[in-house]
Amino acid sequence: MILSKVDAMFDIGSFRAATCKGIGRRAFLQLGASVPAGLMIGGSRVLHAAHPAKAKSVIFVWLWGAPSHIDTFDPKPNAPSQYRGPFATIPTRQAGVHYSELLPKLAARSDQFSLIRSHVTNQPGHPDAGTVGLTGFDERPEPVQPNFGAIVGKHRGNKGSLPPFVMVGRGIPRDVVRKIDGYGGGKFGKAADPFMVSCSDEGHVEIPSLQLLEGLTPNRISDRNDIRSRLDGTLRQLDRIGLSEWDRSYQRAYGLITSPQSRAAFDLTQESQASRDQYGRTTFGQSCLLARRLVEVGVPYIQVNWSEYVECMTPNCDFGWDTHIYNFELLQDTHCPIFDRAFAALLDDLQSRGLLETTLVVAMGEFGRSPRITNRAARDHWSRCYFSLWSGGGVQPGRVIGASDKYAEDPLTTAITPRMVGTTICELAGVDTQARAELRVLDGGTVINELL
Repeated sequence: MILSKVDAMFDIGSFRAATCKGIGRRAFLQLGASVPAGLMIGGSRVLHAAHPAKAKSVIFVWLWGAPSHIDTFDPKPNAPSQYRGPFATIPTRQAGVHYSELLPKLAARSDQFSLIRSHVTNQPGHPDAGTVGLTGFDERPEPVQPNFGAIVGKHRGNKGSLPPFVMVGRGIPRDVVRKIDGYGGGKFGKAADPFMVSCSDEGHVEIPSLQLLEGLTPNRISDRNDIRSRLDGTLRQLDRIGLSEWDRSYQRAYGLITSPQSRAAFDLTQESQASRDQYGRTTFGQSCLLARRLVEVGVPYIQVNWSEYVECMTPNCDFGWDTHIYNFELLQDTHCPIFDRAFAALLDDLQSRGLLETTLVVAMGEFGRSPRITNRAARDHWSRCYFSLWSGGGVQPGRVIGASDKYAEDPLTTAITPRMVGTTICELAGVDTQARAELRVLDGGTVINELL
């Protein structure tokens, strides 16, 4: 078991940020009158030299709805039947470490990633926990903090036609009541929101920014003036939704799909049938394949959403991990087989192409599920313990970090929070202590040193 280390802290004004150096004392950087004149140009402080990123790209796989930790990566085979559930366990590549029998491909590849079993969050409901899980902070008080992807994207900036932060999924994560507030730019503004892309189970890619013009697809775009002329009949609609906001999205979408290299990245028909089959002909599988293609063309941060809705059985929803009913049936028949196949394929694909070393891959949900089986033969929300998977991009593979108690109810080791997740992602992506302070993000966050 890997134990926590002490993080060094930098104080910049009232901002606190952590390094990953493991220094056992505190260092303080005071800004103000004491800053040497040589660091000031035109009244503005020169930004520090960029911290070299171990991860050129990040793929953040968002298992929206909260998968059951005890039925997947933290089974308790010796617990009473009302806890352990019906699934057997199987060995992994690490001695004494077992997963659920539903995850054979990932068990066989457990030396390619590290597993954290000691996550906690402070929110028990989906939208609130979703914001905490994607930003490290509660939705209130405002302003909402930026998504980890928005932080990486703002730090890297726009380069060429490719957006720095892409979200692959049917829509912004939500439940049947509302969307989560922490999906995008937060206090950075709408310009830092993710570029939305959806992908079907057959690999058909859609860009919602262009859906205002009926029949407009990437294959039909050739001339900017022609597209502008098509707006004449939609001005009233534009007025209703806000012309400037749509125009910004349009410009991003147009710039991306009229670049041959960028447009090719979204064309899954360029993949072999064997490659597409390897990931699985599911929305999630093809979305993971699209994420790999976006890494190849240099997109810094890609968030792949398992689903738009958390709900698994509600009409018009898309089978999230919120298994208040049919937990065991859904895990056995759909969720675990789909995830096991697609995530294993993603790791294999990145590795075979020489991309895994410079691509950080993280998979997790917003919380876990109740270890004790409910009277509906399923599992409810559980914020006190859950898991995540980490691979590539500076992460040491094959580690199991943290441990839960005998019923998987609470961590026995240091609790790992969402803010620590975001701080670690940003650190590996080159957004170091000083950069986070300059952006005023992830205040008080610490790096998960056991991963490094």
